[in-house]
Amino acid sequence: MKDTAKHKGLRIQLINLLKEKGINDKNVLEAMMKIPRHLFLNSSFEDFAYQDKPFPIGAGQTISQPYTVAFQTQLLEVKKGHKILEIGTGSGYQTAVLCMMGAQVYSIERQKELFNQTSSLLPKIGIRPKHLSFGDGYKGLIAHAPYDSIIVTAGAPIIPKPLMAQLKIGGRLVIPLGEDVQVMTVLIRKNETQFEKHEHGTFRFVPLLENKN
Repeated sequence: MKDTAKHKGLRIQLINLLKEKGINDKNVLEAMMKIPRHLFLNSSFEDFAYQDKPFPIGAGQTISQPYTVAFQTQLLEVKKGHKILEIGTGSGYQTAVLCMMGAQVYSIERQKELFNQTSSLLPKIGIRPKHLSFGDGYKGLIAHAPYDSIIVTAGAPIIPKPLMAQLKIGGRLVIPLGEDVQVMTVLIRKNETQFEKHEHGTFRFVPLLENKN
C-alpha cells in the first residue's frame, strides 16, 4: 500500500482542480490532499484514482467523483469532534475524508461485499471510524443517535423519516434527492418539528436501496 511522490503530485493537481470548481473549505481540501485515493480502487485501475470522475467499485456501486465528495462534505460544515452518520459506506473514501477532518463517523452499508472490503481496508491505512455497520441505511443508526450531521451518498427518491428524527436540533442532513437525476439537498433541523431546506444543483448517484433485513 504505497503512496508515492507521483501519487502526491496527482493529488495536488486534483486539489487545484477542486479549487477551480469552487471548493473553498480549507479543511475539506486538506483532508483530501492527505488521503491516498488510489488505495480505494483496485490497483489495476489506480491511474483513474485522481481523475475527477466516479469509478465502479463492485456490487453495482461507484466511488464518487472527487468533486462530489468535496461538495457534499463542504455542505456538511464539519467541525472537529462532530458526530456524523454516513449512509452508504461504499469504498470508504468519503468515510476517510470525514475521519481525517476529525469527525466521529458512524457509517452504514447494505452491500455485504463492500462492507467486508471497507472494514478490512480502513484500519490498514490508519482510518478509524467510530462504528461501521452492515444494514439498511433508510433506518439510520438509532443506537448512536442523535447526530450533528448526516450524509447520504446515494440518490434517494424521498428523505427517509428515521434520518430526520436522528438529527440533532441545528444539525444538517445532506442528501441527493431524485430518481434519475438528483438535486443536492440540505435540511437544517430548526426544532423538533421544523426543517429548513436548501437546494444546491443537480448530480447523478447510484440509488439508495432499502429493506435490507
